[in-house]
Amino acid sequence: MTEDGVPGAPAFPMPRTCPFSPPREYAELRAARPLSRVTLQDGNTAWLATSHEYVRTLLGHPATSANRAHPGFPATVANVQAFAQKGFLLSMDQPEHSLHRRMVAAEFTVHRIRQLRPRIQQIVDDRIDALLAIGTRPVDLVRELALPVPSLVICELLGVPYGSREVFQGHTEVLLARVSTPQQRQESFGALRAFLGDLVSSKDGDPDDDLLGRLSVKYRAADCYDHELLTGFAMLLLLAGHETTASMISLGLLALLRDERLATQLTDDPTLTPNAVEELLRYFSIVDYPTARVALADIDLGADRVRAGEGFVASAAAANHDGDVFADPGTIDFRRGVRGHVAFGYGVHQCLGQNLARAELEIVYDTVLARLPAMKLLTSPEEQPFKEATVYGLHSLEVTW
Repeated sequence: MTEDGVPGAPAFPMPRTCPFSPPREYAELRAARPLSRVTLQDGNTAWLATSHEYVRTLLGHPATSANRAHPGFPATVANVQAFAQKGFLLSMDQPEHSLHRRMVAAEFTVHRIRQLRPRIQQIVDDRIDALLAIGTRPVDLVRELALPVPSLVICELLGVPYGSREVFQGHTEVLLARVSTPQQRQESFGALRAFLGDLVSSKDGDPDDDLLGRLSVKYRAADCYDHELLTGFAMLLLLAGHETTASMISLGLLALLRDERLATQLTDDPTLTPNAVEELLRYFSIVDYPTARVALADIDLGADRVRAGEGFVASAAAANHDGDVFADPGTIDFRRGVRGHVAFGYGVHQCLGQNLARAELEIVYDTVLARLPAMKLLTSPEEQPFKEATVYGLHSLEVTW
């Protein structure tokens, strides 16, 4: 079942025909056969899991590989091998993955993020102050709020001068855009890695009290310091912690502006915000198909079998809209229990920075609702410029008040 051109295998990735819903084919495939063959952009085929049960089973299975350089790894984006760089936790297999994840896990604990919350709050307040000081309307919330907040946070964490943010924002957009050519991705990847390599080198002799500085000290103490690995890790944090959070900030605000009832629920009961964040993460599922793997042994799922050497995609958006797990999944319900969602992935590769992302989203949503209660969309929600990319989101979000 590894042959190319499987008859009837639909093309993948599949576009969203409604900006507020996953591709309609997911529900059709899940109802007919929750493990189906799809044709990738390079003409090869892979399995696509669309049920919550199958997605969690596959992502949690020990006999799988996340190594993007594996010959059987499904090419869901062009030049997927570029993400198999040293330091990219998402491409590491055991035992290497556990070794390096343990080295950095302390930087993202609930306790550590709780210590960061006052600084995140100050960053958000400063950005809203700047937004309110703009003399003209409309204002683009993506440019003025959604992008700067995670940029400032990740810059402070890594010790990147904030004045350099445009360098990585531009290259990040190229790397994650579906329309980018392999050459464009390669050029941006190289430029970004060189920039971060210089940053890591600056920490070598005189490490600051930031994430990269502390990791430099920790790796040297363990006698396993590797400049290339730390550079790759910095790059992963930049890519994973910047664009994803920015997209969720803008999409979440769009949902609140689209439905006044939802905004009222949060202003009336701010204790509901953490659950609202989980529901918005489930609903939008902005990182859908990068959860791809290769089977290292035969894996049976119902009547189907993923054979050793075959690639598969475990769709987060499909799993998070599985009606057998989430009643009326196409509706945003801040009071539903959604801790079972897989917006952050599942298994050993579950997102390392999820606590940081939750904190940023909670603070942004609450602060915007408190300080800009009269804010409204300039055009209808459906007319917003949505972007189809590795990370789903908005190009802009123009508002007035």
